[in-house]
Amino acid sequence: MRLAKRVLVVLVLLVLVGGFAVWRRPVSCYWESMYVLDWFEGVQSTNVMVGGHRVHYEVEGPAAGTPVVLVHGLGGRAEDWRNLAPLIAKAGFRVYLPDLIGYGRSEKPADFSYSVHDEAKVVLGFMDALGLQKVDLGGWSMGGAIVQHVAAADPERVQQLLLFDSAGLFVLPKWDIALFTPRSDAEVAQLDALLMPNSPKVPHFVARDILRVSDHRAWIIHRALESMLTGQDATDKLLPELKMPVLILWGADDQITPESEGETMHTMIPQSKLVVIPGCGHLAPGQCAVQMARPVVGFLKK
Repeated sequence: MRLAKRVLVVLVLLVLVGGFAVWRRPVSCYWESMYVLDWFEGVQSTNVMVGGHRVHYEVEGPAAGTPVVLVHGLGGRAEDWRNLAPLIAKAGFRVYLPDLIGYGRSEKPADFSYSVHDEAKVVLGFMDALGLQKVDLGGWSMGGAIVQHVAAADPERVQQLLLFDSAGLFVLPKWDIALFTPRSDAEVAQLDALLMPNSPKVPHFVARDILRVSDHRAWIIHRALESMLTGQDATDKLLPELKMPVLILWGADDQITPESEGETMHTMIPQSKLVVIPGCGHLAPGQCAVQMARPVVGFLKK
């Protein structure tokens, strides 16, 4: 009885401490739980040096599988692909998910430009560091612009290209870009409404921690946005030159990069295929992964 009481007290204390941690740092607790789940599911998490900087990445799928590299978007991280990547790996592909420099668990150097062009060099350096001579390459949002630059700069390295709700065209946003670094609960809600249809209400304690994380990385987001808004890395002239097969996937309700941009890219790339997923927004690769998996896997297997 005495032992049982002690065990009960310890369990109650653990619950209380865990509850306080979730209340105080819900975002951090969420990501830590994701890391644990990845470990249980056999996802490998490691680092490699690229251009003198530490780049973190995850990898899953059979070692002998055709390599697929997926690049996240602005403010994102490798784990953003957590819903789609396992479905691709299950189909027999070796899926690599790098954290771009400045994001996720990669190094965040103060002297890096964070431009699309320089992040494209990081992706090529990542492929070099892992000995990936030829890959299927995909990018989401800003990551889509990055992989377009990779494919244009070194087409022999890219077997097939996948663009998910991609940036790249020189189109000035019609929404307030300041929302990418929100400074109030209301701005968090506005950003969520832009990113996804029927966005859920975010509890205050979660919004408070989102604001903390946003404030910590705001300088990186600002530097990347400032570079993108100049149009210096726009891909309008690059797209017609691409020769590899291209799959363009889009959420029909995307407000960040509207479907019309996907249609323009499709027109500019004669050998491309456009797939639009109804009821999905800019976060389609995460929230509509099941609907996206079938065309993605079918494309990769051709």
